[in-house]
Amino acid sequence: MLLNSILDRLKWFEAEIKRDKFPNATDLSEKFEVSRKTAQRDISKVKEEYNAPLQYDKSKKGYFYSNPKFILFNLNNITQEEILAILLAKNLLSSSAGGLISQLISEFGKKLFIQMGNIGLSETTLDESFSATWHGYSPSSSDIFRIVSDSLINPKLLFFSYSSPIEKNKTERTVEPHHLQHYMGSWVLIAFCRERDDWRKFHLSRMSNIKTTDKIFVKRPKKEWECHIIKDFGIFFGKHQEIVTLRFNPFRARWLKDEFWHPAQTIKELEDGSLELSFPVADLREVKLKTMQYGADVEVMQPESLKLLVKEELLKMNRLYGVG
Repeated sequence: MLLNSILDRLKWFEAEIKRDKFPNATDLSEKFEVSRKTAQRDISKVKEEYNAPLQYDKSKKGYFYSNPKFILFNLNNITQEEILAILLAKNLLSSSAGGLISQLISEFGKKLFIQMGNIGLSETTLDESFSATWHGYSPSSSDIFRIVSDSLINPKLLFFSYSSPIEKNKTERTVEPHHLQHYMGSWVLIAFCRERDDWRKFHLSRMSNIKTTDKIFVKRPKKEWECHIIKDFGIFFGKHQEIVTLRFNPFRARWLKDEFWHPAQTIKELEDGSLELSFPVADLREVKLKTMQYGADVEVMQPESLKLLVKEELLKMNRLYGVG
């Protein structure tokens, strides 16, 4: 798996340096069957990101440390709080990606415990002390998560069959993967779809027959896709935004005043104790559902289109339950 092999490559590269083997990009490329460009990028990471005293010996045609005592992965300075933060992710993501992330973190945690010794933490203590609960999410398989993750790290076109709730039949998609979003317990891929010639969000749980192709693509600028993460309310997105304002009665306002719905939200507390929450929305589908879960404790102030959607839904419910 690529997520692990990056670490494996760096560890092997340093081990060869410690053995005075003077490894180079060709050695790394042949050992792990990666391109020479990828190998050279790994070596640059050692020097630039880890600040290793890495030098190239022209006569040996390989690399060495100018400071032989340097260690790339030194655990001596890791604190108990840092280890706790890493291992807490295991509990918080226990059901995510088919349990794959939790399993990998658990394995890494065991290695940390072995190397750090007894620091007052144990897996049992963590399991008994912390947990997270999700409901209403769409679980994805560990195999699909692996493939998507690899395609993000080593940019290659991704092919899969997709079952959309909107379309009756599965569609074949070839996409340029750019970002994997963990949203309310579900994993969602933000990618440029070659078939639609536009950006789309794909739930990993709705993918099948997935595979990476041999075609490498150039990632598009972040400014093209980051708006689909930070600017929209909910998982849906669109090109045109409008401001939604919801008024919560005094009873519900006591809880809502401390809630975070959107980075650009504004809250206005009224004299009678009620509260108005405003935020930008590009698609009204999810905010309609979110609004209706509060029943009569909330009133849509704007826009009129959202009011209409809620009214239509209430009329359908009235007919369903024979009210009115």
